[in-house]
Amino acid sequence: MAAYLIAVCQVTNPSDNFKKYAAESARLMHEHGGEYIVRGPAAEILKGDALKGKVVIITEFSDMAALQGFINDEEYVNEIAPLREGTGIYDFACYESAPPMPGA
Repeated sequence: MAAYLIAVCQVTNPSDNFKKYAAESARLMHEHGGEYIVRGPAAEILKGDALKGKVVIITEFSDMAALQGFINDEEYVNEIAPLREGTGIYDFACYESAPPMPGA
């Protein structure tokens, strides 16, 4: 079952470390089979302010094991994730895809 890493980010300091974080996390995510579904600000905010000024990243993995492999990878934990410190506010969550609709 596909799994998704959802990130809601408010970048406050787009430093060189942030740019390196973005490039290196994308590289490693691809190595773990992840593919971006959404990466950027909303094309249109329909209601509310929670996403105003935020970037949303939705990454699809083949399953939760592949997603966990990425976020728990020693390179990510020890070398890549620390690069984003002091660059903004980041909220992350993991989701599994919805089960098929009955009769579909």
